[in-house]
Amino acid sequence: MEEIKALITEELSTFDDKFKEIVKSRVSLLDRVMHYIVKHKGKQIRPMFVFLSAKLVGEVNESTYRAAGLVELLHTATLVHDDVVDEADKRRGRFSINALWKNKTAVLVGDYLLSKGLLLSLDNGDFRILQHLSTAVKQMSEGELLQIEKTRRLDIKEEVYFEIINGKTASLLASSCAAGGYSTTQDSEISEKLRSFGQKVGMAFQIKDDLFDYGNQKIGKPTGNDLREKKITLPLIYTLKKVDKSTKRHLSNIVKNQSHKKDKVNEVIECVKANGGIEYAEKRMYQFQEEAFDILHTFPESEIRDGLEKLVRFTTERSY
Repeated sequence: MEEIKALITEELSTFDDKFKEIVKSRVSLLDRVMHYIVKHKGKQIRPMFVFLSAKLVGEVNESTYRAAGLVELLHTATLVHDDVVDEADKRRGRFSINALWKNKTAVLVGDYLLSKGLLLSLDNGDFRILQHLSTAVKQMSEGELLQIEKTRRLDIKEEVYFEIINGKTASLLASSCAAGGYSTTQDSEISEKLRSFGQKVGMAFQIKDDLFDYGNQKIGKPTGNDLREKKITLPLIYTLKKVDKSTKRHLSNIVKNQSHKKDKVNEVIECVKANGGIEYAEKRMYQFQEEAFDILHTFPESEIRDGLEKLVRFTTERSY
């Protein structure tokens, strides 16, 4: 990761300073929350994709920084709201905003971040970039709601799963790449190609995240957490399709009625492993990765292109 960041060290440093200014408020409570958010920010994968996509086709400019800021604001807003919805006390191994300041404050903080992002683009006339990211937020909401709807019925088909993760995860990463490219070219064709590239990466990224639920890595959430929340992901979808009817009923019953029991969740995990669910999900993940590379390699070879390729590989090889 450090090797990739070295390609955009100056941009990331400048972005950090700009982002601190963007989230400043005259309300002391809000400033304290923003300081906590900035201090414990994540890997900044999406801003990295913005800057690398921008440099792949042009020179980083103020519009690029605003695009990265909008991406980070919207992404953070959705995470804050997600923790309220999921009643999560931790985020990346640290206390969530709602755990420290309660739900009401967390919801309002998420709203503040969202409005800051909208104004950042509107005040500077970045309408096309705002359109890209607003579409992503709509798709993210639709993806999450589709997952809630299907979770209740436990009848998710593979194509529905892909529709869910395309909305909840891939759409924002796709828009990050599209916005980065558009900020330096104002070329809709290039922007669309980068959007398609980011969409493939986002699909691989989410499958990798879902695979963590079946492993032993310490990634900020316990193994089996998705199953406890009755989230049916690709490894289990494949397994339910492969096993006999009796085993399918048994597994479905555990997820629906006994997902609060650790031993039962572990039983599902072991069954998924024994029936090739992990291998199948990994195969599909690498297919999306290869499709992303096919698009990326239509751009001229360069140090930045190599950096993007390494960042894509990071999404499927990461251990956290």
